[in-house]
Amino acid sequence: MTKILFVCHGNICRSPMAEFVMKDMVDKEGIAYQYEIASAATSTEEIGNAVYPPARAKLKEHGISCKGKTARQMTKKDYEYYDMIIFMDKWNVLNARRFIGLDKDHKASLLLDHCGRAGEQVADPWYTDDFDATWNDVVAGCSGLIEETREEIFLHIIARDNRKVPVPKLLSKVPVPLLHTTNNMVLCMDTILFME
Repeated sequence: MTKILFVCHGNICRSPMAEFVMKDMVDKEGIAYQYEIASAATSTEEIGNAVYPPARAKLKEHGISCKGKTARQMTKKDYEYYDMIIFMDKWNVLNARRFIGLDKDHKASLLLDHCGRAGEQVADPWYTDDFDATWNDVVAGCSGLIEETREEIFLHIIARDNRKVPVPKLLSKVPVPLLHTTNNMVLCMDTILFME
């Protein structure tokens, strides 16, 4: 299982948008069980507050609910627990130093690092009120993140006892060990081929 924590300043706009967009994407691809996804803040400013209404409205516009989500602050235990700590901008990384230290396990990155936009920051709608720009950045970053993690997830799935396992739709173009495919199933072997 890949455990991902999205982080922004207050945990009421960008990081919850990323959390629920990512949850929606992996759910639609049938691989939600291979992820644990959450979000948190670097600050204490919004702790306990619900997702900012315009961010909630943008998610709802795309059929995504964030009901029940309230802001919480990241902790040092989060750094130990999660596999990936995904920040929305560079200031978030700096503000999280008390939680992640020098990132000795190399878990920290910016969301847009995962979609070919290394070093770029997710647009902050708190200042711009441009939730479309933020939505586009979040979708691009989360899509890239899935592409990046899906081979690892697939290899985890097929490693179980070298047996036949379902092939999630999303993973249909991942390099896989296989003998043959029937009815969306693969039988694993040592030869590495590409499934088309």
